[in-house]
Order: sequence, then C-alpha cells, then structure tokens
Amino acid sequence: MHDDRTLVEARLRRVLDERIRPAVYPESVPLRAAVWHAPGEPVPVAEGLAAEPEPIEVGARWGAPWGTSWFRVTGTVPEAWAGRTVEALLDLGFDENMPGFQCEGLVYRPDGTPVKGLNPRNQWVRIGAPVAGGEEVRLHIEAASNPVILDYHPFRPTRLGDKDTAGQEPQYTLARMDLAVFDETVWQLVLDLEALGELMAELPVDSTRRHDILRAVERALDAVDLQDVNGTADRARQQLTGVLSAPAVPSAHRISAVGHAHIDSAWLWPLRETVRKVARTTSNMTALIEDEPEFVFAMSQAQQWAWVKEHRPEVWARVKKAVAEGRFVPAGGMWVESDTNMPGSEAMARQFVHGKRFFLDEFGVENEEAWLPDTFGFAAGLPQIIKAAGSKWLLTQKISWSQTNTFPHHTFHWEGIDGTRIFTHFPPVDTYNCSMKGSELAHAARNFRDKGRARHSLAPTGWGDGGGGTTREMVAKAARLRDLEGSPTVTWETPRAFFEKAEAEYPEPPVWVGELYLELHRATLTSQAKTKQGNRRSEHLLYEAELWAATAAVRTGFPYPYTELDRIWKTVLLHQFHDILPGSSIAWVHREARATYERVAAELTAITEAAQRALAGAGTTPLVFNAAPHARHGVPARGAATPAEAGATTLAPREDGGFTLDNGLLRLTVDARGLVVSAYDPAADRETVAPGRAANLLQLHPDFPNMWDAWDVDSFYRNTVTDLTDAESVTAGEDGASVRIVRTFGSSRVTQLLSLHPGERRLLIDTEVDWHETEKFLKLAFPLDLHAERYASETQFGHVFRPTHTNTSWEAAKFEACNHRFVHLEEPGWGVAVVNDSTYGHDVTRTVRADGDHGTTTTVRVSLLRAPRFPDPETDQGVHRFRHALLPGAALADAVREGWRINLPERHTTGAREVAPLVTADHDAVVITAVKLADDGSGDVVVRFHEAHGGRARATLTAGFPVAGVTVTDLLERPLPDAPAPRADGERIGVRLRPFELVTLRLQRR
Repeated sequence: MHDDRTLVEARLRRVLDERIRPAVYPESVPLRAAVWHAPGEPVPVAEGLAAEPEPIEVGARWGAPWGTSWFRVTGTVPEAWAGRTVEALLDLGFDENMPGFQCEGLVYRPDGTPVKGLNPRNQWVRIGAPVAGGEEVRLHIEAASNPVILDYHPFRPTRLGDKDTAGQEPQYTLARMDLAVFDETVWQLVLDLEALGELMAELPVDSTRRHDILRAVERALDAVDLQDVNGTADRARQQLTGVLSAPAVPSAHRISAVGHAHIDSAWLWPLRETVRKVARTTSNMTALIEDEPEFVFAMSQAQQWAWVKEHRPEVWARVKKAVAEGRFVPAGGMWVESDTNMPGSEAMARQFVHGKRFFLDEFGVENEEAWLPDTFGFAAGLPQIIKAAGSKWLLTQKISWSQTNTFPHHTFHWEGIDGTRIFTHFPPVDTYNCSMKGSELAHAARNFRDKGRARHSLAPTGWGDGGGGTTREMVAKAARLRDLEGSPTVTWETPRAFFEKAEAEYPEPPVWVGELYLELHRATLTSQAKTKQGNRRSEHLLYEAELWAATAAVRTGFPYPYTELDRIWKTVLLHQFHDILPGSSIAWVHREARATYERVAAELTAITEAAQRALAGAGTTPLVFNAAPHARHGVPARGAATPAEAGATTLAPREDGGFTLDNGLLRLTVDARGLVVSAYDPAADRETVAPGRAANLLQLHPDFPNMWDAWDVDSFYRNTVTDLTDAESVTAGEDGASVRIVRTFGSSRVTQLLSLHPGERRLLIDTEVDWHETEKFLKLAFPLDLHAERYASETQFGHVFRPTHTNTSWEAAKFEACNHRFVHLEEPGWGVAVVNDSTYGHDVTRTVRADGDHGTTTTVRVSLLRAPRFPDPETDQGVHRFRHALLPGAALADAVREGWRINLPERHTTGAREVAPLVTADHDAVVITAVKLADDGSGDVVVRFHEAHGGRARATLTAGFPVAGVTVTDLLERPLPDAPAPRADGERIGVRLRPFELVTLRLQRR
C-alpha cells in the first residue's frame, strides 16, 4: 500500500479548522449590547447591575487598564429555533492563547445570580436545551479589562503593571455578542477527531494502531459533506466508533485527572483581581460539576475559599453544595500556595494551621496532602512540618522546570532534615495546566520514571495561573480516553484517591534526602527587597506579640488579642504566596505589600507595647525586654530585666587612614577604603579574613538573564564583576565604637556603619543603599581564611548543609541558595557565621591560594539588591537598609543564637518590676519558636520548640505558672495519640529531642 499518512493528517487539520469546528454553531443572530464603565475600583454587584449603560457595537474598543465594565446583553431567541440548543457567544476580545492573562468576565442574571465565568477558552453561556423559541434573553457581564503583561514578546518592561502608571488607553475590541444554535453532534465529532488525531500523532509510525486510526479518520472525513456538515456529522461519527471503543492494553499507564485551576493569588494582577478570578472560576466549575457526573474539581489555598465566602455568597452556596457531594474538593491544607524557601519556621507551620483549620471548620475536611504545583523549590525542613500538621503527601511539578539536572523520580519518599519522610509525587505530565491533549498524556506515559514498579500518575487538568479551570472540552476528551487503546487511561479522581492508590502500589519507593532545589528562579531570593524585609520583620513581630501577650495574659489578665492575631497572621501568610514574597509580581502588588507590612508592624508593635506595659507596671527602673530564645547581657530569654554592664571598645585611627576597633574579644582593622582587612580572634589566635583579601566588600555584577527577569539570575553573571573599593569618606562613628563609610557608584550611594560593641564578638554591619541602578546585582562579600567542604544554612526548624565545591552538576547548579538568619562555616574547633536581619539569597565559593601557604579561601557573599525591569520596571529603586554581622570563632550554636538576636532587637523601657519568662528551657539547643495561648480560647499555653544544632538534646522546660497537665499536640494543637507522654514534675517538663525534632506542647493552667 502506498503511504498517504501525511496527506490524511493534513486533510484532518484543514477540514477540522475550516469546516467542522465552524459548524458547531451553524446559525446565529446578534445580541444588543450596552456598557457602563465603573469609575475607579470594582463596584458591588448590585451597583453594577443597576447602572445605566450606553449602547456599544461589536468592533468598538473598550476597557482602560485594570478597569471594570458592566455589559448588558439582550435579545430574543428566534421562534424558528424551537426545540434546539441555544447558547450566547460572548467574546470580549479574547485571544484564545491567553486564558487567565487577559480580560475576563462573570455573567449574572438580572437578579444578581452568577451564571459562569468568561475567558478566552470559555466564551459560551447556555440559554436553553432545548428552547421553546421566543424567549427574551438578558444577561449582565462584569468584565475586567486586565491588561496583557506577559505578551508574545515576553519580559518587555511595561508600565501596565500598576493602575497608577497604566494610563487610560482601551485594551480590547468587542468581538462577538450573539445568540447561536449549538449543534452537539458536530461538537462531539470535533472532540472525536481531535482526540484520535492527537493520539495518532503520538503512536509509532509503523504501529498497527496508528494506521487503524488513520483509516477510520479517513472514512469519517469521506462521510462528511463539507457543504452540509451538520447533516452528515452523525454519519461521520459512526465511522469512528470502532477505533474509539478499542480498550487500552492492561499495561497502560493510569492517569488520575483532577480538575484544577492553579490561580496565583497575585502575580500579573493585584490581590483584588484574584478575588474576582476565583469567583469566575468557581462559578464555572460548579456549573461543570452539575453538567458532568464524573468530573471532580480540586481547589487549594484556603485564602481563596475565604474570598469566595466573603465576597461572593451566591457562588459560595454553590461551592458548599458541590463540596458536600464530594465533587468540589478542598486541597492542600495551606492558607496559600506559599513559597517554602523563605518563610520562617513558625510561618511555615501556620500556613498549615490556618489552611487546615479553615477546611475543617467549614467542611469537616482533613487535608492529608500538601498541594504546591508551582512553588520555586522546597526547603529541607518542610517534610517535618507537613507531618506535624497531620498530613502525609506532597504534590508538585515545578522541579521539572530545572534547567541543569533531570530529577530521577516521579513518585518517591522525600526525607527532611529530621528524618521525616513524606510520600511525594511529581506529575510526569510536567504541567499544572493539562488540557487533555494527546501529546500531554503521551508525554506523561513516556516520561514516567517509575515504570515497572508503579503505574499511576496525576494530571492537574484545567487552565491555571490566571484561572479559568477545566472546560467541557477537556471533560469530553477525558471520557474518550477513559479506556482507549494506545493511550494512558484517564479517570477523574480526588487527590486523596490518587495518593491512596499510588502509595498502595509503591510501598517502597526511592528516597530523596534534603532540599528539593529548583535549578531556576534563583533570583527570587533577592528581588523586591522591601517585600522580603516586610515578611521577615512581620514574622518576628508576630512572635513577639504572641509571646508578650501570652505572658501578660497569664500574669496580669491582659486580654489576649485572639482576633487581631488571627487576622494579622492570615495577612502575612497571604503575602508569602509564591509570586509575592519571591518578588515576581507586578508593581501594584509590591506597592500594596509595602503599605500592608507597615500597617502590620504598627498593629503588632502596639500589641507588644501594651502587653509589656502590663507586665512591667509603672515605674522608672530601666528594663530591657528580650524576646529571643537565648539570654543576653544578663537579661533572660523571653523575660525582662536591667541589663549588665558590658565593658568597652577602643577605636584607634591608623596611619593609612583606616581604623582599628578592639573590645578584647575581637580586633578589627578597617583600611582607608572602608574594607575589613583583618578580623582577629584573640581567643583562638586566628585571623578570619583570607590573606590579601578584604571583607565587607561590595561587588556589582551585570544582571540580564536570558528570560524571567525578576525570577532568574544566570550563572554567567559572575563572568563580570566590579569591586566597589572607592570610598568618599571613612570616618569614626559618633559612639566611639564604629566606623562610617560612604561610597558612590553609578547613580547610587551606599552608607555603612561598622560597629564593634562592648562585650560582643561580632562585627555589626549596617548598610544603607540609595539604589538607582538598572539590571545590576549587588553582593556583599566575606572572603574567609577557612577550609570547609560544606556549610550550614538555616532553614525551617534547623539547618541544611550544602557543599562548597562543584564536583557534580547538582552542586554546580546551586550557585545561588537560600538561608534564613545565618550561614555557618567551620573547620574542626573553629568557625565563622554571617547572620542577617532580612536577606535570603547568598553564594559560597572556595579557591586554593596560589601563594606560599596554599590555604583555602572560602567566600560567603550575601545578595543585597537587584534591578530587573520585568514585571516591575522600577524594582527596588530607592533607599534600603540592611543589617548583617560577621562572627569570627562562632560555633553553630553561636550562629543560631546570633541569628535570633539580630532579628529580635532588645526593647528598652522603664517599669516597676522585672519580668520572669513564662517558659524556660535549660539546654541551648532547644529553641522555643512560639509561646502563645491556645487558639481555641481555653487559656492553655502552647509552646513550640525544636532541637536547633543537629544533635540530640535532653532538656527541662520550666513553666512560670501552675500547670495542671501537659499534652503533646500537632501543629493544630490537637493531641497526638501515639506521642509518649512527657515527663512532668509540677511545672518542670522533661523532654528528649532527636536532631532537629519539632515538638508542640499544650500546657493546661491550674
């Protein structure tokens, strides 16, 4: 037989595009349209419905950037259409290639009942099936003219990312407002041909199955009269029944399809727009659930559910009904799909506390999976947190984006820093926007790396990022692929059903130990510095507010601010979303975030100060409140006292124009350039700075990645560097224990204060940068005379070790990494730590010196600022302040202690009495991260702590109040039935901790 395969395939494409798809709607009549443009921000639904619109014609431009326009469409169903299915086709000017990134709409009936959302892949509204003929049609559309930020030429700087700079130019052209007859037979034929054509393209050219499909498609095309598609569509479908009914082979890969709409809580749109995106999507999904009995939809992010409840009660009622039926599934158990690298220990825990509690309170649903398809890598402390929240599974696919190394598993156990293992799945479909294309499913089957041991994978199915969700076309394709030869099988299932099956078939999966590092988007650890500083500061202010409010409540009856703290926690958790905290959202988002963090700081400071006044009483005795987990200057951890005297620091000028600072614990030499050329540790007789090098060195790199500007820094940035060694001035500080340095470069200015305080073995570095560079990367370098093959970076409830070498491509790919409060490097018996109050990105490199000693120089560099131009063209422009400290001779315990100290400054006040801690721990490695009253209002005191040094710890916790009982709980403060009872002797509680073990205790008060 002659090979005419390509001829038939080309015929299929053209006939589908030019004849069959257009015949889905064979008849149409125009609707009348009128529009009212809301001034300013979106208005309530009732106001939009009541507004008086003006006529608008198809072809007219509409919609200023970020505007809201209320369309009213009216018409009459022709009498001749009686008995047929009729739909309204409402095209606001969509580009079908941009679902979620364009204008969108929510359709209402005149009484305000929401009908469904409109987006580029979902433009229809069912009027009747069948219609009687003569019906009057009246619909209202709340249309959002969100501008296109990520266009066909991506990453171009644009002012459209903030309503304050976007202008008023209309963004869209009204394309279609029609009533149309919907021919379901032709629509089904389209789906038959699409499914078979896509499957055929994925099968081997020499396979029998491919040619069976080819001939069936050819017969179907022969059966279609191109002049009468609607009259011959059923005849064409009959030619396909044989190939569509052939069952899948027993060994076929099995895909659990989960309806999904990954909605970024903010990204290329502001938070207020996400509220509406969620309403549109949930309206569509509840409607689809009503139409499709097998369809199951899962939505994560409790915050988004809360938005629907608060802002769209009519939609919420439909959602609750679908949840009760088990078809609309709360997923993930987190407040938002947060970043997991940068949130602190307690914040990461609270993501699960608030997320899981919302779903429990609203629906009685216990989420056992963490659902994070799009998060930019996963910190090694996360498995323990997931388990401590009562969950046991994790889903993500983002690691498939890694540029250098291919992850070796799709289903595996992920082991965290404490040894906790979480059953984890990476969908081999490699997208969280699966649309049921044959190419996607074939890729999933081919790509699945656990063949021979496992056969199940999951496919999140539906348009995401900007929302939209699953379409009826996707559901129809899934029905054809349920059991089809040559294809993986497809079944709609909940995440729980998938994980139960996957875990049962793969009882001993491979193990991955340590962080799940994404070899991409590394610059998200630095972009938008003020957002990151706001997050870090808010986390510590929340810790303080809870600590002092709980202490005051127990000691004085101070009213514990349950409602305020709950609200503020949720606000901070929302801003940890994986496009807000990472700095990858539009200017509007970060402008609002800065203002939000200022309000949060003011509220939390007021709570803390009120509690401290209640504790200290009225008096004139100088007091220092120390919220840190460790004592300092004679003030106990989590208590208040008069600080002890600390000695003195000498500051001496040098002949070269620099200075020497000495406090007996550390001697620093600052040269005329303002660089630290010596940091001598007299106790160890050891120099910290590498020979011939200088610390406190600011370095500037060009920073223009190949794509994803705010997200990425590519390794070639290191090829060019400018050392900022010129100083305008190097002068003594006014306190007699510091040196002030001023530098200028480009259009920017840096002022630094290097301080050596009495009684402290640390160089404190306060850096102020008035930053006006573009596409540059600013680093602060510390070249150390230290040989270390690995270093420690703080992560949630512990630290993770990373190599300093690049033996393999896996190590080389980690050229920019995350730390929380410290990094620590060590030779046996002596180490160095660099601690910070607000930065996350850093790099560590090592070289062997070529001079006589052949020693190793290990350089720690802190990432300070970037200046990408997309999606915010003014990223980080302006004044920034950072605080870092260099700790020569530091053990790991010193790094932990000083990391807390720099983030929790002492609070000076006066009062009548010292304040004893509410809870103490007698072991330095046992770090208490939360002291609070129980969320249920019982008055119980909740204490959370962990082992912080990576070893075992045996300690006694002592409560500063009468204790009636002690219970070990999960993060949600529920008793753990299998946990051994702690050894309690009155107010003394004995604990034994494994390395990095996390424990939550609930102390009942007498």
